[in-house]
Amino acid sequence: MFHLRSTVLAAVIAAGTMAAGNAVAENRIDTQRHDAPELSAYGEFKVGVRTLEMVNPDQINTLAIDPAAEKPAEWPRYDRPLTVEVWYPADPAAEGSTELKAYLRDGKTEVTLFGQAMRDAAPLATDTALPLVIISHGYPGNRFLLSHLAENIASKGYVVASIDHTDSTYRTRAAFGSTLVNRSLDQIFVLGELARLAGEDGNFLNGLADSDNAAVIGYSMGGYGAIITAGGGVTQAAVDLSWGGPHGTLGVHLSGSDSHNALPDPRIKTIVAFGPWGMERGFWDAETLKGVNVPSLFIAGSVDDVSGYKKGVRAIWQGASSADRALLTFENANHNAGAPMPAPAEADKVDADLGFNLAEHYNDAVWDTVRMNNISQHFVTAWLGHHLKGDEAMAAYLDLTPTANDGVWAREDDGTNKPEHTHWQGFQNRTAKGLRYEVLKAGE
Repeated sequence: MFHLRSTVLAAVIAAGTMAAGNAVAENRIDTQRHDAPELSAYGEFKVGVRTLEMVNPDQINTLAIDPAAEKPAEWPRYDRPLTVEVWYPADPAAEGSTELKAYLRDGKTEVTLFGQAMRDAAPLATDTALPLVIISHGYPGNRFLLSHLAENIASKGYVVASIDHTDSTYRTRAAFGSTLVNRSLDQIFVLGELARLAGEDGNFLNGLADSDNAAVIGYSMGGYGAIITAGGGVTQAAVDLSWGGPHGTLGVHLSGSDSHNALPDPRIKTIVAFGPWGMERGFWDAETLKGVNVPSLFIAGSVDDVSGYKKGVRAIWQGASSADRALLTFENANHNAGAPMPAPAEADKVDADLGFNLAEHYNDAVWDTVRMNNISQHFVTAWLGHHLKGDEAMAAYLDLTPTANDGVWAREDDGTNKPEHTHWQGFQNRTAKGLRYEVLKAGE
């Protein structure tokens, strides 16, 4: 169904050759390891990428609210700017630069990333509009942090829009209350803007993006936003936090409030949340999580010390009992499990202002980043294929022995499975290790 294009394979070989020769390696986001699971391979489409500038008018300006002063009679407001990177299937004859310019965690160092997507390429001509996926980064982050995933799934027939969340990027990082209040609002607004553009004659998205069939993928604070967007309103205790949204501005997302009840958008059919933040800090409880109303895939490391695991991500997965949901766990991985792109070569330096090596923002101490990226690409491909495209063949990749280490490889000489074969579908022999995939149905 999907194939590893020769250009990707060449990139892998070239990257290895350069590393062996101590030359300056390209910062590739498209690497496919030899042991990558089946569905991580790039799809049949060439990929284009474009940058869009959006403005969400008349939003609450949380940065203009002094939490130490009296609550203002009226909220100060502003027009909120958002930069969005869009990856999409491109015309088969498309050509162009495959460079992406991105800033590192320090917000000062600009680097060049290399992938498959071609800048401003002509879009694919299609009679059927393609599902839309919105990607939401962490705090801080930027729209390129999950670029490996964005262009990978775009190659399989999706339009993918990744947001630079104002006040949350490496270069615009500001008071945390802005992120808490705006994250979900940004996701919904971008969905609406993309829907508007997709209906605009002459726009490259016209006829290409199906905004009525959409998903949200979020990492860390992006996952926090995705849960709210999916219906998981926050607790009153979260609204009342002194370090949260100033003067109760987070009340816009209070579970059961009119404003939050109006937020979930029926165009969003599913979410994927990597290491979603907030549960250990009391932002949800068993009752408020019942508001999550779409199928949800959670991905986490078992030793996540930012969002927490047992009382964090796993508790969210267990509590979202109104929806079908799954939890993919990378054993012994930390908060960086599966989501961040490989650390650019320039990130291997200690920043004096931050006080740590910038590569720590991207890397995990146990798992290889490319390995985790490939596994995430595989599972997100299966999940979106099942829930957005209705591809029945994807079900086999989501019906697994819960603990990968317990899987048994038992094949006949002709390649067919023996009755005792329980090895994870799509993983080569001996490669499904250190992972768990658990499923709960609505009502469980």
